[in-house]
Amino acid sequence: MEVLFLVLGAFGVGVLLLALVVGEVGDLGDADGPFSVPALAALAGGVGFGGAAAASVLPEELPDAGRAALALAAGLVLAVPLAWATVRLSRGLRDMPTAPTLTRSDLVGTQGVVVSAVPAPGYGEVRLVLAGQQLKFAASSDTPLPAGTPVYVVEALSDTAVHVVSTAPDPGGTIQWT
Repeated sequence: MEVLFLVLGAFGVGVLLLALVVGEVGDLGDADGPFSVPALAALAGGVGFGGAAAASVLPEELPDAGRAALALAAGLVLAVPLAWATVRLSRGLRDMPTAPTLTRSDLVGTQGVVVSAVPAPGYGEVRLVLAGQQLKFAASSDTPLPAGTPVYVVEALSDTAVHVVSTAPDPGGTIQWT
């Protein structure tokens, strides 16, 4: 009898691992909650291994039907909380918040520094800090900007090019918006 419970437990763990690695197994629709594949696999694994553990410690003098019923009940006591925890974990992983994808519009308003001089007509290169990362972009400006000039992005020309203005203080001590 223990072998049957162990086979059921191994089957449940195998299906659970397959569902975690491959995704949903079979076409069960968009089952969620207690009827999802991970929840049912965890239930089978819990009944199998819990039942096998209980059957191994039950006295041999009990009738087979009684031992099987007690082992099944013990397996269910283990399996129900295990399935509930699997549903909670699965929902937590699926609904985990993630950062939004950055778009071109996120470039406007960022600050950086000129790394390759920006000629008045033409492109140079700037390094911007965006979402905590330093990224290089092609940059144009209405006035020539030497390397090392702090800049502010006023327009995103494309996904890889921006139009910038200098934020370097002029000799008079005010910020120069070119």
